[in-house]
Amino acid sequence: MCRTDQAPEPGEEQDVDTTDAVFTSLLEDSAEELYEQAPCGYLSTLMDGTIARINTTLLDWLGMDRAQVVGRMRFTDLLTVGGKLYHETHFAPLLQMKGEVSGIALDIRAAGKARMPVLVTSKVKTSEDGEPLLIRTTVFDARDRRAYEAELLRGREAAEEAHRQAEAARRRAEADRVRLQEALAVLQQSLLPSQLPTIPGLEAGSYYHTASPDLLGGDFYDLFPLDCGRWAFFLGDVCGKGPQAAAVTSLARYTLRAAALHDADPVTVLTTLNTVLHERYASGEGRYCTAVFGVLETDEGHVGVHLASGGHPSAVIQRADGSTDYVPTPGGLLVGVLPQAPFTAARADLLPGDTLLLYTDGLTEARTGPDRELYGEDALCAFIAAQPPTGPQALITALSGLLASFGDGLDDDTALLALGMPAPLPTTASDELT
Repeated sequence: MCRTDQAPEPGEEQDVDTTDAVFTSLLEDSAEELYEQAPCGYLSTLMDGTIARINTTLLDWLGMDRAQVVGRMRFTDLLTVGGKLYHETHFAPLLQMKGEVSGIALDIRAAGKARMPVLVTSKVKTSEDGEPLLIRTTVFDARDRRAYEAELLRGREAAEEAHRQAEAARRRAEADRVRLQEALAVLQQSLLPSQLPTIPGLEAGSYYHTASPDLLGGDFYDLFPLDCGRWAFFLGDVCGKGPQAAAVTSLARYTLRAAALHDADPVTVLTTLNTVLHERYASGEGRYCTAVFGVLETDEGHVGVHLASGGHPSAVIQRADGSTDYVPTPGGLLVGVLPQAPFTAARADLLPGDTLLLYTDGLTEARTGPDRELYGEDALCAFIAAQPPTGPQALITALSGLLASFGDGLDDDTALLALGMPAPLPTTASDELT
């Protein structure tokens, strides 16, 4: 086309003529042919549903002749059983109420008794007085759409099934993890005394903090009688975690108890444990531990402590006056590393109101503060000094709260064992008179 104020260029006039010819041929397409050969189905029914007119497209889908349908069948006769039910309960009442229903998914009985999904739109034609005359209906082929929807549905079902399987696997894994944690907790408890014995003239307290419920720790402790007036105690930490560490823990506990009953000298007991561990694990992966072993001997007015250490943090004494002292044991070697190892012995006296604390390095190696610094022995000594000297159990309670405050900064198991001599009960004026 060209502008009205400009002559057409050469060749443009021929294009205009061709376009006009094509447009004219389309205008000559009859309305009847458009109705019969439309890309969708058309039909008109009386108000009772009797088919009065139907186009060729819909007849081809049905595989039927016009004479079989017009005046002989109703619209519902073209539907499947489910479609008939839906038409009676939803489609027809809605059409009667609103006069138009659009895009309803139904199935018709196509040629060869196949089900053909369609989308149906119906509208009631009324007279000038508003009386309903007939129903005009269009039927669109929805096979491709139904296939697409079916594919989407399969994809959704597959995704939901995958989600269900993943959720079931997660629940199984969680249940397995809970069972594993319960088994590990039972095994961990079997490596520790169920409760500490009652010692005349002494108090004792203990605590075990598990850093991870999924791993067995290697910390251990015990307190048991030797002979009249003497009690043995020990606390240690096996290198590593898991079942192998638990096996070493069990071996160390029973070795220490057996050695103490034979000869309770602390250095001799640790030497025996060193020999057992080195001989047992020398040919394979080396296994070793740190340990403190000691003997308590009660006497008038005090308790004598004789202990030896093999590479373990020094014990701490909280005095009745509030001061805090370490029991130094320098030079003690890790237990089980060498065939012969030196162990350092030390002695101390516990007076009324004093408490001896043994601990594993999970406490002092906890990470604290924004810079994740080691808690350290100095901070531990300051913490103990700030606690009132009210006995082993009170100190254990305070330290368990400290361990809980570390949160995820505590990544190693920690064992605590506190032993003390009770402070004398305060006397009253009436007692003195008595």
